[in-house]
Amino acid sequence: MTSGAVPADPPVLHLTGPVLTGPDTEVAEVWSVGGRLTFERPPSGVEVTRIAGWVLPGLVDAHCHVGLDAHGAVDEATQVEQATTDRDVGALLLRDAGSPADTRWIDGRDDLPVIIRAGRHIARTRRYIRNYAEEIEPEELPDTVRRQAARGDGWVKLVGDWIDRTTGDLAPCWPADALKAAIDAAHDAGARVTAHCFGEECLPDLLAAGIDGIEHATGLRDDALVAAAAAGGVAVVPTLVNIATFPGIADRGEAKFPLYAAHMRDLHAGRYATVRTLWEAGVPVRCGTDAGGSLRHGLVAREVAELVAAGLPVTAALDAATWTARSWLGRPGIEEGAPADVVVYAADPRRDVGVLEHPSAIVLRGRRIL
Repeated sequence: MTSGAVPADPPVLHLTGPVLTGPDTEVAEVWSVGGRLTFERPPSGVEVTRIAGWVLPGLVDAHCHVGLDAHGAVDEATQVEQATTDRDVGALLLRDAGSPADTRWIDGRDDLPVIIRAGRHIARTRRYIRNYAEEIEPEELPDTVRRQAARGDGWVKLVGDWIDRTTGDLAPCWPADALKAAIDAAHDAGARVTAHCFGEECLPDLLAAGIDGIEHATGLRDDALVAAAAAGGVAVVPTLVNIATFPGIADRGEAKFPLYAAHMRDLHAGRYATVRTLWEAGVPVRCGTDAGGSLRHGLVAREVAELVAAGLPVTAALDAATWTARSWLGRPGIEEGAPADVVVYAADPRRDVGVLEHPSAIVLRGRRIL
């Protein structure tokens, strides 16, 4: 399916498993009736289409950017291309972690993934990528957070650190009092706050202010801060497929900013150990790719494989992109009455996450699109 036109009524589907309802739970079968999952067999005489394999909830990319490329906002045709690319690898639930484009019109498209938005990035003036963020000063942060909370779907995205050209290295973007006021304002508005953070220095203030999530978190290596993140249930989205670009970033910055270049290489070198330590400490780890800036979309299977390479058990890496990830974002997995958003594989991804690269069927809102 490649257009916005969809049939009036989804077919009745019989999904025979194992149907994986959780990391360690499964059932033999489930049906899709009227675009919703049910464990009740349809009445006899109803025409049914059977799909067999290992059935998982639609995958989650918890950090991507529909509506954004390396230069800023993109047009609607490019937004469709981005969302379709994610859909066609089985990523049926996307958390858009900041976009300057208004993508709400996509909500009317039954053939594209569900998008949960975080509004537009909020960054310090001239301390982030040009054309990406609403750029402000600290005294404006609480009001800006309220505005972006209204623009999002229960999330706000801060840029917590970026290169400071006066020091030649990563540095925090916000003072502690501004962060506290802003995060309180978001929580009062019913939104959670996450923050871009590569380095170490911004983390104490973010955690003390009550942040709900940390993106990338390559600098989250201090034992006390790791413990604080675990105690606070602060979710980390490592975006390891993006962290793989750090050596190239370091090479490009070497001549002007050697301290920054060395720092980025060090963060890259420790990336797997950092993620493994976070998971072992009980920090919630989620799957996200950072697609849509300089990275292409459709990388969710690679990110799950990277989590396994970092030392997560296969079931934990799958959980970071499926069952718990959906619950964390307030969306159901495979349960009675849930939207029929599932991905089917010819082999068991719990034995080999490489299977995720090759779905045999993708069902979105009860309609098979692969």
